[in-house]
Formats: sequence, structure tokens, C-alpha cells
Amino acid sequence: MSGSFKRDMNYIGDRITPDADDGWPVEPGRYRLVVAHACPWANRSLITHRLLGLESAISVGTAGPFHDASSWNFHLDPDGLDPVLGIHKLQEAFFNRHPDYPRGITVPAVVDVETVQVVTNDFAQIEADLSSQWTAHHRPGAPNLWPDEHLDEMNEVDRLVFADVNNGVYRSGFASTQVAYEEAFDALFGRLDWLEERLTDRRYLVGDTITQVDIRLWVTLVRFDAVYFGHFKCNRNRLVEMPSLWAYARDLFQTPGFGDTIDFDQIKAHYYGVHAGLNPSGIVPKGPRDPGWLTPHDRQSLGGRPFGDGTPPS
Repeated sequence: MSGSFKRDMNYIGDRITPDADDGWPVEPGRYRLVVAHACPWANRSLITHRLLGLESAISVGTAGPFHDASSWNFHLDPDGLDPVLGIHKLQEAFFNRHPDYPRGITVPAVVDVETVQVVTNDFAQIEADLSSQWTAHHRPGAPNLWPDEHLDEMNEVDRLVFADVNNGVYRSGFASTQVAYEEAFDALFGRLDWLEERLTDRRYLVGDTITQVDIRLWVTLVRFDAVYFGHFKCNRNRLVEMPSLWAYARDLFQTPGFGDTIDFDQIKAHYYGVHAGLNPSGIVPKGPRDPGWLTPHDRQSLGGRPFGDGTPPS
């Protein structure tokens, strides 16, 4: 449809595996996961990394909330330099691998520390491979985020959530025609209504434990009222006005590995400060006030075990 936002899903798709089929072996200490607290796609990998306890195997570098037309950069670090990779801009790692790299510089990205070359920026595959390829280095008690008995249902729910919610807020915010905006808006809130009903009598999206699809939905929900409601015109109602989704979001926020990855100041600074086409003034709104992320959610009454047979991260 004319005016619709289309996400470029072409990424550097190399994988890090025990057998090194793509030339990149699983090797503790060799790679650095570059994220940004502002970015939901990076937030997914950061939560996964934390739940699985991969801190000693894969270090984490954090880009700041602002980036120019060329790249995310490390302006939060001393001298604006990543202390492990020794670069100012993530773009440098992409150009070290592909000097004429033509696409956007995105997070998350996994970078080979010795050569300072990007290995992959395929956000969905990064998450999956942290779970499936790095098992020898998971912490004791790491949860199973991809339970075999629920894979088909997980994949179907994930497909719907990605299309209508994760990407749907962007399709609303970056639509350039009224018709395209309204189509994305209606799909977004239709899917949120579906999720509201689904989560009324179940604690998690699929099964009775946290799975990867919960992580993927939650990173959009946690940003909804702070930026998507206003900045992306996703304003039929706020998250706090959807009782089941709001309680679900608080439940996960209060679960180790989720809320401790969130920085609302960086989230707002990024969206309102970088998207000049949507917010030419660059003014970052003071609100909304904290709606009560740490208030009781009472979701325990629905049963479920957050980490299954595993344990929370320390």
C-alpha cells in the first residue's frame, strides 16, 4: 500500500555455532554483543543474554540513545569509545567487515573482538542462537525459552505479534498516508485486544513459563505509553487502560532480567531526539509519570512458573 512503512529485513546473517559452519565458532570471550537500551530489538537480545546467564561468555557493549545519520555510537562511554572494541561508532565494525556496507547500522549486533568485525545483526537469529548454540555456557538454572512442546504455537503467536504489534507501532508511526496509518493502527489495536483477551486467564503467552515470545511482546509493551502512544500516534488507549496487558507487563517488569534492562530516559531521548521527521524540535516530553510499574499485579493467581524448572538470574 502506498505510504506504508516497510522494514528492511536484510541483515548480515552469519551464525555462531559449535561446529562453526559459518566460520564463527562458539568461543567464550571472543564476541561482544552491542545493544542500546533505547532499542526494543536490542532489548530482546539483552534480556535473553541476562536470563541465560551469558555475561561471562559474551560481553555487552552499550550504544547511547542518540545516533546520527550514519550510526549508533558509544557516546555514554569515556571519550565516546567502546572500552573493548576501541571504536566510536558501531559503523566501524560493519565497515571492517564490508567496506561498502549499504544498509542501516542496527543493534543488536555481535562483533568479533579481535578483528572488530560485525558477525551478525540479525536480531531474531541472535536471540535464537543464544538459546540453542551457547547451551554449554548457560548458567546453572537457565530457563528453556524455546520449549519443544510449544514450538508450533510459539511460532504462530510470534508471527502475529511481530506483524501487528512489534512492527505495527512502527507502521503506524512512519506511515506517510492517512490510509496506511489507519490500516496499521487498526491492526495494532485489533491484535492488542486479542492479546488482552488471551492473557485474561493465562499468565504467559504460551504454556505456563516465560518463553521467547513473552520477551518479544514485552519490549514493545514497556515502551508503549512512554513513546508509542504519543510519538507514533498509537493513541486509541494507553497500556494502563488494558487491565490484563498492563498487569502482564508489570509482572514481567518485576521479574529479574526484564525491568532491570529498562532505562526510560534513554528510550524517550532516542525516539523523540532522533526521529526528526516526526519531532523536528527534538523536544523530549517530561511525561508520562511512572504509572506504577512496581505496584502489585496479582498474576500469581493464574499459576505458572516464571522460569519453569530453572531459577531467576542473580
